[in-house]
Amino acid sequence: MRRLVAIAALGLWTGVAMAAVDLDALWTYGDPAASEARLRTALASAAGDDALVLRTQIARTYSLRKRFADAHAELDAVAPQVAAAGDEAKVHALLERGRTLRSAGDALTARPLFARAVELAEGAGLERLAADAMHMVALVEPGVDGQVAWHRRTIAYARAARDPKARGWEAPALNNLGVTLREAGRLDEALAAFRDAEQAYARRQPDGEAVLVARWQIANVLRLQGRIDDALAMQLALEAAFAARGEPDPYVFEELARLYDAKGDAERAAAYRERQAAAKR
Repeated sequence: MRRLVAIAALGLWTGVAMAAVDLDALWTYGDPAASEARLRTALASAAGDDALVLRTQIARTYSLRKRFADAHAELDAVAPQVAAAGDEAKVHALLERGRTLRSAGDALTARPLFARAVELAEGAGLERLAADAMHMVALVEPGVDGQVAWHRRTIAYARAARDPKARGWEAPALNNLGVTLREAGRLDEALAAFRDAEQAYARRQPDGEAVLVARWQIANVLRLQGRIDDALAMQLALEAAFAARGEPDPYVFEELARLYDAKGDAERAAAYRERQAAAKR
């Protein structure tokens, strides 16, 4: 399976917000159960809008585990207090309700919640939350043109933001734009978006995994364009880079198998498929 996922910026906290809780310190997005435990520990000594924000994040841990009824129940429980709370708590509640609906397959109902979150966050100067909400609108837009427009709006907003954490949304939004364009068959535009994403990720963390993923995206589009030798050179370099990190990547092996198939080298293609299967175990 090709790596088609849309990459999101990690964390939700913005330094412009009124609440004092540091969500970045509490979240591990790959381990929502551990995150819930830390969030509940923080909740025990929290009050006011801090407590409300923490409970919206607890709801998100449920959503990430596909416990959608639990997520909705948590958001329902705080809804009366959120209605009288500050804008940050309101935006978090809208985002997490929308994310829960989208994850459960109801993107149509989620969209107006994300749009309202954009409006509230922009008006309150909550730049990181505004960029987050914009990127979520892009993910639930029903048509390619709307998706592209919202991806580009997110990119432009992130580039102009004063909050450095809001600016961090530039690279994920560029990646997401590339994914949308590739799926629409607009390969030249997708390639340009992924190249911009690579540069944006490199400015933030030159040796980070996200830079390698961006290069994988570039090489994938090169293969789809029929530029087999260029794509092969990039994927072989990525194979070495992931090996140096001690993290063999099955998506790289899958692409190498496809590339060697395209070159008529069935033996090497089969070897990389074996490595792909082993890396997934």
